[in-house]
Amino acid sequence: MARDTSSPSLVITPEELLSHWQGHRNVTRRVIEAFPEDKLFQFSIGAMRPFSVLAMEFIKMAVPTLRGVISGEWSSADEIAEPATRADLLRLWDETTQEINRLWPEIPPNRFQQIDKAFGQWEMPIYGLLFYVIDNEIHHRGQGYVYLRSLGIEPPPFYDRA
Repeated sequence: MARDTSSPSLVITPEELLSHWQGHRNVTRRVIEAFPEDKLFQFSIGAMRPFSVLAMEFIKMAVPTLRGVISGEWSSADEIAEPATRADLLRLWDETTQEINRLWPEIPPNRFQQIDKAFGQWEMPIYGLLFYVIDNEIHHRGQGYVYLRSLGIEPPPFYDRA
């Protein structure tokens, strides 16, 4: 059976993709909240990084990625002061969430299918880059789950994205 490849089929709308991403960000925020303050910044297993460092990675990826998606110009995150408290980290998290929501509507609809070389490293369709950012957060959030369980703390359910 022949397939029509003249135009891409829509499986998910841009709004649904944003909702999916923000759902995962909601879970990650609850993981940050679940850590005892001192363990958030100091605890790790093996050579893995503390969860606060991972959360900062997510923060530093999100907005620069969206700015690159919108403009085609790929620059790293501006210097962001490393937070010293969970409250500071959550404030940065929430500011990033608001900026994601503000920038998202600026993405031209046809941009999702375009191929670009993001940050001089990854050449892929824009939708694939956005999946990468989301998948990176999910992957490293799993480390947070392992940390929490090793501390005797029940992590938030991964499927409750509200």
